[in-house]
Parts: sequence; C-alpha cells; structure tokens
Amino acid sequence: MKSILAVTAAGVLTLTLAACGGGGSSGGTSGSQALADGKTFTMALRGDPGNLDPQFTSLSITLATDRFLYDSLLNIDPNGGLVAGLADKWQGTTTKATFSLRKGVTCSDGTPLTAGDVAANINFVGDAKNASTRIGLYVPAGAKATADDAAGTVTVTSPTPDAFLTHNLGALQIVCRQGMKNRGLLKQGADGTGMYKLTEAVSGDHYTLTRRKDYAWGPGAWRTGQHGLPDRVVFKIVTSETTATNLLLSRQVNAVQLAGADRQRLTAAKTFRRDVVAPLGELWFNEKAGFPGADETVRRALTQALDLGQLGQVVTSGTGQPATGLVAPGMGPCKQQPIASSLPAHDMNAARSALDAAGWTAGAGGVRAKDGRKLSIAFYYSTSLGPAMQAGAELVQKTWKAIGVDVSLKGVTDTETGRLIAGGQGAWNATILPLGLTLPSEAVPFLSGPTPPNGTNFAGIKNAGYLAGVKAASAVEGAAGCDKWTAAEKALYEHVDLVPFVDSVAPIFGQGARFDLVEGNVAPSSIRMLG
Repeated sequence: MKSILAVTAAGVLTLTLAACGGGGSSGGTSGSQALADGKTFTMALRGDPGNLDPQFTSLSITLATDRFLYDSLLNIDPNGGLVAGLADKWQGTTTKATFSLRKGVTCSDGTPLTAGDVAANINFVGDAKNASTRIGLYVPAGAKATADDAAGTVTVTSPTPDAFLTHNLGALQIVCRQGMKNRGLLKQGADGTGMYKLTEAVSGDHYTLTRRKDYAWGPGAWRTGQHGLPDRVVFKIVTSETTATNLLLSRQVNAVQLAGADRQRLTAAKTFRRDVVAPLGELWFNEKAGFPGADETVRRALTQALDLGQLGQVVTSGTGQPATGLVAPGMGPCKQQPIASSLPAHDMNAARSALDAAGWTAGAGGVRAKDGRKLSIAFYYSTSLGPAMQAGAELVQKTWKAIGVDVSLKGVTDTETGRLIAGGQGAWNATILPLGLTLPSEAVPFLSGPTPPNGTNFAGIKNAGYLAGVKAASAVEGAAGCDKWTAAEKALYEHVDLVPFVDSVAPIFGQGARFDLVEGNVAPSSIRMLG
C-alpha cells in the first residue's frame, strides 16, 4: 500500500497497513442479510487525519481517508493486479508510461477532469522544489508528463528507471484544478474525483462525507445504481480502542480497526471482520551526524541486546508473526524471504563487548565515552498503537539499561510522529516505526537521499550497498527484479540500518455493514450497508 508511515507508515507514520481484500458485492442482498440504501457508514479513526492534502502527507490514516475523496489512474484488484481507475487503458516500461482516461470523469464541483489536469499533478509531485511527500514514491523525481486533451491521454517519462513505474504513477491520488491552484483549500477540504465529497470537517472530532450520485468511474468494471452504498460516510475520531469497541458493539459505529486486547471481545461477539497483515515492529536509529546511531557498532550492540522475538510478542500482545521484509506477506509481486539470519543475534555479552570496542566503557555511572559523555538514548514510540507498544518501549528501556545505557521514553501521537520523527524536528535516537509498503521501491526515499525538510530519509541512512542494489533492481521491470530488491534490503539489515522484527495481524471489525480491503484500507466501493 502506498500509505507510508504507519505512524505515517499504509501506512509512511501511523499504523501502516498492508493487505488486499476482495471487491464489493452487488445486488439486493449480502449473504442472508438484505442491503439497505440511504444509510450512513461511520468508521472510528484512532487519530485525526490532519492535513488532508493527499500529496503532502505520509500518514496512512490520512491516505486512507483521502481514498474516499480522490481517485487514482489505476486501482488494485483483490489479487494485487492493476484494474481501471481514472484510466481505462495503460502501458509502460521502466522509463515511460501512457494512460488513456475514461470519458465523463468530473470533479466534486462538477468540473470535467482533463488529461492536462492529470499531467499537472504528476509534474507538480515530480518537481523537487514543491517538496511533495509523494515524490519518489509515486512519481520519480524529475519525471515529466505531457497531455493530449483531445485524445484524453497522458504520457510520462522518467529520467531514471523505475521497475514499477506504471504501478506507482497509477496509484497517485489526483487533485482537481482548483485544488492544484490553491493547495490551502485541501488542508481541511478536498477537490477530487472520488466517490464522496467532504461536507464537514471538525478537527479532532469527525469528518462527514456525502456520496456523489453521479459517480460512474469506480474501480474495474464499476456499475452505477448498486444497492447498499451508504449515502454518507463519517470518520469519527476515537483515540481509545475500548471506547471504539463499545461504540461498535452498540452499533454507533460500523467499522473499527483494533491492535490491542479489545479485539477479543469483538471476536467473541462474532462480528464481521477483515484481517490486515502489516509491518509493525521496525526498529530505527537516528543516524544523523552527532547521534549515537551514526555509529554502526552502537546500532549493532543495541540490537544484539534485544530479544527480538520476545519484543515482537510484547508489541503485538502475542498476536504477531515474524517479519519477512519491508513489504508485508502477500503484498506486491515479490515473494517474501526470512531475514533473521541477516540481523544480529541476541547476545547481551556481545552487546557489551561491542559498545566497549566502539569506545563506550561501562562503569558505575553507566556507559560513557572517553570524554565523559554518557550513552543516552531518547526512545520515541507511538501512543496510537496501544498499550502494547508502550510495554514494548518499556522492555527496550529495561534491556538497554541492563547494559548501562541511559534510556528515556517519549510517547508521541501520529501527528507528532509526522513532525518530530518523519519531519525531522525531534531529537530522537531510536524508535519503533512501521512503514506500510506494497512495493520494495516505495521504501527508497525513506532509506536514502536527503533528510527532512528536503527529503523523507528521516533516519539519515547512508548505505552504499542498498543504493547499488536499488540501482540494479530499478533497471529491471516488475517481478523480474525481485532478487535484486531482496539483495538491496539485505544490505540494510547487515548494517543494522533498519531492523524489522514483527508483523501485526490487525483486524478491521464491522457491524451493520460489510466491506472489503484494498492495500489494507477499506475500499469505498465495497461498502454495503445492511438492513
């Protein structure tokens, strides 16, 4: 999925979810239950989406909300394949892609969407001076788009090879003309071609969307006049999972995603559910100059001290599964492979020896450098990921203190994560922060290149092996380059630049409605309200 920080990261970072679900049902019934027209679908969100501009966010919670307001050139089917979106025909290589737009597509204000509008989006995101968070994820830096309005075609050329160029360009959420002219309209508003338009935004409380009855360009072979579609969608901000669970059981909300123990109540109640397998346990170190994490030996020692299997079970409350890479199992064209052998093995004595070799000597006052500086680590963790993540942070603190490291904990909201960690404004040293990816190429701008505010490499990673692997993989189209992408990721693990250790299984529960997931998010076209 293209949400990236699951605290961004999905989503990059918010709990970035990565999974595919089936398509929507049609007709007059859903199983044995009749479908109901004219209803409101209410979904509990664990945090406020913040800035709704789809080209200036990395928060998965925001991108999931924007899915209802904006369309992309292409959509993903339940098997991860590409199907029609705003475009009904497409073709491409690693450096060039052409899209033919559907006829009759209009924006929420009734303005027709033109090929020129789409090209303007791609050129805007691809221009580094605009500092879009989607550059490098959806649009290669320096990519150029040209439009033929009469033919309804958009042609994009990339200055560098992109193995998944057509896929990535096709996933960019397209902003309509007025929003492109005035980005300020999009912070608490919307200007898109999506199935819904935003009619009310109350920051920190709720967002109300109204369905467009003229919407006729949904994913794949979408048909108008389908039964059970909600007339309104309400995103209600509910930070407590227990409260959200109570609201679902009392039918005051129709959908909620849970990471903690409250899922047991909803499972016992046999409520409708769709499971999302997502990266959750990903340990990062701040590698910018002057930070302890800039020293690979320190990163290795801190990682060796941790029992990653135990930590994974703690942060997932015993429901997780070992991570197999940056892309969650079942997502993207590349088969996931075990990565444990590429990471430092758990060994407390080796961790102490490594610190000593790096010039950090243990003493009565903790681990210190020759100049007397203490080895101090500010560990940030996401409060939106529930009490289990706090318990995991406390386990990290206890473990690192056992080898003499001074550790302070700081819980941060999704918004603070975007600003302090992803935005580069915080003095963090280490964090558990998941990226939500559907393609290995999506990780590149987070793992290389400029740091914020000039880029999204928030940890300041500089790994020559990874860059070499990315260059080789990017020259090969699609799945044929998977082995090269795997080799690139391995270079990160071997140098402890990133430590994925557990994936979560985070169900989205439903009551009074059914829905399917695409890339870990509720697919707007799949929602069916029940009588």
